[in-house]
Amino acid sequence: TTGRNKVKFSEFESSLSQSVVPVDLTNALIALWYAGKGDWNTAHNYCQKEEGALDSDWVHAYLHRDENDLPNAKYWYSRADRVMPQCSLREEWVAMVTELLDGQR
Repeated sequence: TTGRNKVKFSEFESSLSQSVVPVDLTNALIALWYAGKGDWNTAHNYCQKEEGALDSDWVHAYLHRDENDLPNAKYWYSRADRVMPQCSLREEWVAMVTELLDGQR
């Protein structure tokens, strides 16, 4: 344990009404925060900051799925060692945020 407080999903989601990103989030989670606010471009910029990191590549895939660029999304899911899901974008966003928050150290 590092002593950092883990952000819970409910806190993450409720923070979307704020203008400031919660502290101690990874770039992948910051990208999902912006995606949750509907700011695709800023979300895309954050996931590109760590291109090659599996979590960021996963978010990158999600973002291209969100814009319905499915060939590009499939490429990024492959880079993230994931399969493009068949669920709704909302369901995937919730699953991603939950998994990445749980993985925070």
